[in-house]
Amino acid sequence: MLKIKLARIGKKGQPQYHVVVIEDRVKSGTRHVDEIGYYNPLSKPADFRLDQSAYQNWVAKGARPTDTVRSLANKALTTKKA
Repeated sequence: MLKIKLARIGKKGQPQYHVVVIEDRVKSGTRHVDEIGYYNPLSKPADFRLDQSAYQNWVAKGARPTDTVRSLANKALTTKKA
């Protein structure tokens, strides 16, 4: 099963994340199927970029986002529509 999750990059104390589509049995830092976004929680305001069409395509194909990715994506989608 595919999951859409955050893969940590960056050094100690300075987390940054890629939003990736990955097989759920594979370790998060290893090979991923597709990279669809970026998240930096330390910037003010937090920088979250997501390829929304790719996100919708992967969800339509059956990929399940984690709770964190789902909440970040919902916030991004609602701010774009407003």
